[in-house]
Amino acid sequence: MPCDVRKLLQGKVGFRANPNYMNSHGYFPLHKAAEMFSADMIKLLFCYGASANLRTVGPEVIEGLLPLHVAVENACQHKFLEENLLPDKGNTDHVYRLIQLLCLPEMKIFLDTVRLIAERTDDLLAELWKYIKDGKLSETAVLLLAAQKKIRTVSYENGNIKTDGFSIISNLCTENVVAIDSEIAQNRARKKQQLKADKKLRRMALLLVIVICEAGEALDAYIRAHPEGPYAM
Repeated sequence: MPCDVRKLLQGKVGFRANPNYMNSHGYFPLHKAAEMFSADMIKLLFCYGASANLRTVGPEVIEGLLPLHVAVENACQHKFLEENLLPDKGNTDHVYRLIQLLCLPEMKIFLDTVRLIAERTDDLLAELWKYIKDGKLSETAVLLLAAQKKIRTVSYENGNIKTDGFSIISNLCTENVVAIDSEIAQNRARKKQQLKADKKLRRMALLLVIVICEAGEALDAYIRAHPEGPYAM
């Protein structure tokens, strides 16, 4: 398959395939490669100019999805992850179990795919923050762990202070928790329950950020040192 695709991209079959061509269903070749977790295909598409910043369009797909979203969200639907996570997302044990599972060989192919696509995705912190605000801890953990190298290189300068991506996200989480506390103080009981649940999820996301910021490089070295486990969705 990669050889045939290479010939199409090179124009050796009478025409040259466009790596950024949207098909009739509203998605692009890179979305399909992300769905298949095909690192070789992703590298090949990038080699011939595929963009990681094209979003799905049209009535037949969920609109606005980047290839990154496809890779991250499909990884989180893997039965190995779903069957072994603890149910209470507001508990620190859920976070530690999540990190442990992501470091096992069964999840390596998914992290490798996300890493490749994240390297070429613009506004990565904005995509990460959306997952955090939506309370999607698994997606947050996958993106933090797989894309940590790029997150560390993102920087923002304010005067003489230079802040990296982990610090930026950590500050956003902390500020959001404070904002939720303020809302809790002003709202009635029914909404308070939802706000308290949101606050727990934001604190768990902050824990993920802190742990992967501190231990992520060692975890990444461990993951890379082990072969892929069996792949089955």
